[in-house]
This record gives sequence, C-alpha cells and structure tokens, in this order.
Amino acid sequence: MSGQRALLSECGHPQQSVLMPELVHAAYYRDSYRAEPAHCELTVCDAFHAIFMHRPTWMKFIMLGRNYLMSMFGIAVPDKTEIMHPRMRSDYKVGEKIGAWPIFYLSSEELVAGRDNSHLDFRLSIVRVQEQQTVAIVVSTVCICHNWYGRAYIQLIRPFHRWGVKYLIRQAMLAGRL
Repeated sequence: MSGQRALLSECGHPQQSVLMPELVHAAYYRDSYRAEPAHCELTVCDAFHAIFMHRPTWMKFIMLGRNYLMSMFGIAVPDKTEIMHPRMRSDYKVGEKIGAWPIFYLSSEELVAGRDNSHLDFRLSIVRVQEQQTVAIVVSTVCICHNWYGRAYIQLIRPFHRWGVKYLIRQAMLAGRL
C-alpha cells in the first residue's frame, strides 16, 4: 500500500491543459494532484469514473447536506440522484454531464467539467500526461470567485476539498480502478 501512496503527489497545473495559465494563476483557489495509474490505457473519462463515481456513502450524504444549504442561498446544485446514483456512460460529449457536472471540454488528453454559479465558477480538469515510459493523471481544481460569498465558501470548504480529492484518488488507486 505504501508504494501506491507514493504514486500520488501534489503538483502544479499541467502546462498542456486547455485552461489558460492566466485563468489558473488568477484563480482564487487551485490545486493539482498527480497520480501514476496502474492502468496506462485509461482514458480521461475512465479516470473520472474511477475517482469520482465511487464516493463512499458518508461522503455522498455530506455533499447532499452541502447542496441543501447552498440551494437555500439560490445556488444551483446537482440533484440528489446525480450524487447518490451517478450514471456512468461509455461515451460523452461537450455539454453533457459526467457525474453531476457539465462537460466544458473533452479530448483524448483532457476532460474539463465544472459549474458556473453566481458566487464562483469552478473547473475540474483531468489531464492524461504521457511521460517517456509512464502515464500520469493530473486532477486539478480551479475556482474563480465572483464575490465575498464565493471567497467565504472556498475558505470554509478548502480543507475538506483538499483532503477529499486526495482521499478519492487514493481509494481509486488502492481499489485498482486507477
């Protein structure tokens, strides 16, 4: 197990990402995690499925609670089914949803999904990076805040987000999905 944990590390946002460097550097919050998957043939959609479509039930309930609170402030949130029973498909197009998030960009090397709201816009990027003899998957989150509410929200969820993303990647690796 410790060998797999060493294959997950924090990193910078990949230069080959379609998310412009100006946007990434201007973001109020950003993070990136690099994982070396056991399965080099994984597509970016496969990597998304492996990481984000296998959340434990306790995490799903936390997300439902967060969504309930956010909806009280008029913020658009995924519906309960998208959280509790996400639908996996084999084929996606820009504009469709993967899990609970609309896809903004999709190629063989990168998937960008996210959501635009009044308080902040966020993007989740999964980049497949070919490095000599290895393949790496880089999972990045970029948040652009529009107001004090967005900044307060990020400050509140930052530690949970950072821990949660690393937890989901690590679990996908340990389960052999990634």
